[in-house]
Amino acid sequence: MPLAQNNEMKIIIYALGFKAFKAISDLEVNLINQIDLLVIAKDKSIEYDYSRELEEFAIKNGIAYTFKKQESKNFSALYHIAIGWRWLIKVNDLEQLLIIHDSLLPKYRGFNPLVTALINGDKEVGATLLFGAESYDKGNIVFQSKVQLHYPIKIDNAIRLISDIYSILLNDLLINICESRSLPSHAQNESIVSYSLWRDEEDYFINWNEDSAYIKRFIDSVGFPYKGASCFYEKKLIRIQEASIVPDLNISNRVAGKAIMKEDNSPIIVCGSGLIRIDKAKYENGEKVIFKNFRIRLKNDPL
Repeated sequence: MPLAQNNEMKIIIYALGFKAFKAISDLEVNLINQIDLLVIAKDKSIEYDYSRELEEFAIKNGIAYTFKKQESKNFSALYHIAIGWRWLIKVNDLEQLLIIHDSLLPKYRGFNPLVTALINGDKEVGATLLFGAESYDKGNIVFQSKVQLHYPIKIDNAIRLISDIYSILLNDLLINICESRSLPSHAQNESIVSYSLWRDEEDYFINWNEDSAYIKRFIDSVGFPYKGASCFYEKKLIRIQEASIVPDLNISNRVAGKAIMKEDNSPIIVCGSGLIRIDKAKYENGEKVIFKNFRIRLKNDPL
């Protein structure tokens, strides 16, 4: 569908990932019709980014859309709404920019906050709708909602829980905009701010010196749609997809990363404290890992 002229646009949504797709596709038809432009991003760092679903949804519902890589200029609109977006959006007035962030701000400003929350074992997670600000994730809070977690939980299930909150936040925001209501907001409590750092390939490596409960949460927290917790086995990079905590044993010469025994094809790996059984793993090409030897040492380098 052709793009509307800049001076005709009221609402632009910048969308990346499942959470954005879920939030937009859950909208009632009358709210979908208020979207003037959908800017879609792709993400090569995850296994599946839902860019195709976002495009198909835009086509089906007659929404003008473009992809971020095709974007050659800044679009003008009364409201710019970022969902899962990781890039700078230039606006004339920061109150034109609204962002949905998947943490209970001011906790975990920054990157991959949901992953950080799961690795840390937080009992509740949530999402925040906030205004843009000069410093990232520092704007006034408009709406916020949370959900309780029960462990073990995998990241894809946690994303689906958070996505339900995204749907509620976007729905409430668009209703307020369409009814020309002023948006409620309040400043963040700067005394309890925390940050979550960006992650790259090195951050997928398992630290076997951690305790088994932490390692289990880590494996579950960086699985699909992310690449998966990694280590080297016989000089080849592998991704641990499924793992279980097993009762610890009295090991006199404890060495984290070594297998103490095997159950069928599932090695039981010594952690800093506790033991982890690897139930499923794959190589980078997707082939299943067969742990042939008993003497297994998992490392963070191929040497």
